[in-house]
Amino acid sequence: MADKVREVIDEFGGKHEFREGLEGVIAALSTIGSIDGEKGILLYRGIPIEQLAEHSTFEETTYFLLNGRLPKRQELTAFEKKLKSRREVPPAALDLIRTFPTTANAMDLVRTTVSALGLYDSDPKNNMLEKNVERAIDLIAAFPTIVAAIQRRRSGKEFVAPRQDLGHAANFLYMVNGEAPTDYVAKVMDVALILHADHGFNASTFTSRVVISSKSDMYSAITAAVGSLKGPLHGGANSEVMSTLQSIGSIDKVEAYVMDRLAKKEKVMGFGHRVYHTYDPRARILSQYSQQLAQQTGNMKWYDMSKKIEEIMVRELGEKGIYPNVDFYSATVYYYMGLDQELFTPIFAVSRIAGWTAHVIEQLQNNRLFRPRAVYSGEKNVPYVPIDKR
Repeated sequence: MADKVREVIDEFGGKHEFREGLEGVIAALSTIGSIDGEKGILLYRGIPIEQLAEHSTFEETTYFLLNGRLPKRQELTAFEKKLKSRREVPPAALDLIRTFPTTANAMDLVRTTVSALGLYDSDPKNNMLEKNVERAIDLIAAFPTIVAAIQRRRSGKEFVAPRQDLGHAANFLYMVNGEAPTDYVAKVMDVALILHADHGFNASTFTSRVVISSKSDMYSAITAAVGSLKGPLHGGANSEVMSTLQSIGSIDKVEAYVMDRLAKKEKVMGFGHRVYHTYDPRARILSQYSQQLAQQTGNMKWYDMSKKIEEIMVRELGEKGIYPNVDFYSATVYYYMGLDQELFTPIFAVSRIAGWTAHVIEQLQNNRLFRPRAVYSGEKNVPYVPIDKR
């Protein structure tokens, strides 16, 4: 199992190419996202991520992902209004959050709440395009409210109702903190949401497509996606990055820490990617915002430590294609914004819900049930032993 790609022979003598983790396997055609891992290029429906981060908003990017084209001004205004009008979640869902243990993992609480939302669907068996687009808008609007309520519950604070006069990112931060953010902080959060909105067939997105391919429902698909995102090898990595920085403690200890990890062949969180073999374009953008936030807060420590880690990792492993990924600098960006570390992965979900729902909708338009094979590698012709002779 050491090789990522190798030939295997099944129990009937057939030869097959086996790729660990389905790496490089084409599972479907998609018009939503495109990644060039060798050149470090990420496109949403053909537009480079750098252009969207600089010129767009999360609301516009979401419309783009769902509809396949950029909106006209009136269309964007109407879409923004619709999102704002759907920020409230069923009172019973908020009551459910109030019953959750405050010590539970935040992503577990998000997963359970999203699953519960499906119980309030007025037409659960309807999987038509128009209905699923409306479900997508409902979920995109509700995710910030859900995540903020969960964070408030975990902090022992009362929920903060959404405001209609704030944009998507600003309103989310308002519901988390109880006060509106500065325009700059809201902008940084907006960019972070854009950068995390979609990323091809990552584990959670593929999970959502596998679930919906059985003609299940959007809520089940998104619940499964949240469960996949929770893992430290996926959405949970940025929280691990911040824990790493805190455990190192100071910049003078960085070199010894990194070299020790490399000597032991242990992973340094926030580096390397299954697709990118060069600098993750999202990390490049977030690095700039991390630096700016460090300067604004007067606390360069975490940014400087991050840059030092990057310098060492690129020096030692750059020729092998190991560079910072999006999780590496999103960690310090969120930390400088004063956000709780347990909130890092749920924020990922607040963004990625746009991509998940777009993929669920796309999958259903030309659906075929996912049914890969597994080559049996166990013993054969094993005799059954009666229970009294075992």
